[in-house]
Amino acid sequence: MIELVKEEGLWIVTINRPDKANSLTEAMLTELAEIAEAAHQAKALVLTGKGKVFSAGADLDEARTGLATSGVWERLSGAIAALPCLTVAALNGTLAGGANGMALACDLRIAVPSAMFFYPVMRLGFLPQPSDPKRMAALIGPARTKLILMAGQKITAKEAYAFGLVDRVVEPDALMQVARDLVADSVAAKPQIAAGIADLCR
Repeated sequence: MIELVKEEGLWIVTINRPDKANSLTEAMLTELAEIAEAAHQAKALVLTGKGKVFSAGADLDEARTGLATSGVWERLSGAIAALPCLTVAALNGTLAGGANGMALACDLRIAVPSAMFFYPVMRLGFLPQPSDPKRMAALIGPARTKLILMAGQKITAKEAYAFGLVDRVVEPDALMQVARDLVADSVAAKPQIAAGIADLCR
């Protein structure tokens, strides 16, 4: 349910469980974390999903048995944030719940116009993963972060772009090409230069 394609230094990771809105099991999250931890070998990484939803967050059955508060979410987002290469979340659709963490950890986020963004942790009785509010607030400020996390508001792609939560909004048929174009120079660059720029931006 997690696909990895390597294209001359570019790693494309796809969540492939469209029949379940790409909801994430612990096994899927662990596999994603392992890929991210190994991606120090990559020159760029693109994270996307299959179908019309990027990810609905935790698999509901597993959420009820502890996945919602598992440390694997933080392991995954931390591994992505630590990568020296350019990372892009190519959001093919709605992004919900804990799945926000992996996108927030990426350097860039691009989304299709139909994407919605929400993180309904409070109404479900959970706290977000520790790094998610900090990364979100760094992008869109504390008030808008509270709008999403505390007020539980759903944000459209247009609003997400205006907030600074996503960097570009592109049509579905252009999503992956735009992602490839964004990382093209990074893939072509010498790894130490890319890593140096990444350090300067932290």
